Amino acid sequence: MPNHTTTLRQLGKDGPTVPAMGLGLAGMSYGYGTAPSDEERFEVLDRALELGETFWDTSDIYGDNEVLLAKWFQRTGKRDQIFLASKFGIVMDKTGPKGAGINSSAEYCKQQSEASLTKLNTDHIDLC
Repeated sequence: MPNHTTTLRQLGKDGPTVPAMGLGLAGMSYGYGTAPSDEERFEVLDRALELGETFWDTSDIYGDNEVLLAKWFQRTGKRDQIFLASKFGIVMDKTGPKGAGINSSAEYCKQQSEASLTKLNTDHIDLC
């Protein structure tokens, strides 16, 4: 259990109560050069949980982020303590003029949701 006081907020009228500040996980595996070792990143996740940061945000484009989280969940057995948010819709295309595009079709959303569940090795994503 966290040993620090964390401000909580309710999502919507009837939604779950989550920490007011979430932990954005992009920097653990995407966008800032070479990712640290799994062990170093596990230490960050362990510390975040210890501090009461249980609202974690990932994405399908964050490199090995979803696989890393699956390893952490497997290693710790603490998936039930994390409110996990994920997102998708950005399609990387290095040949395009902007390097990326958007796909929000129902088919793509279903495909990417299933792919993320598989990579995360979980049966649910709390906020998608």
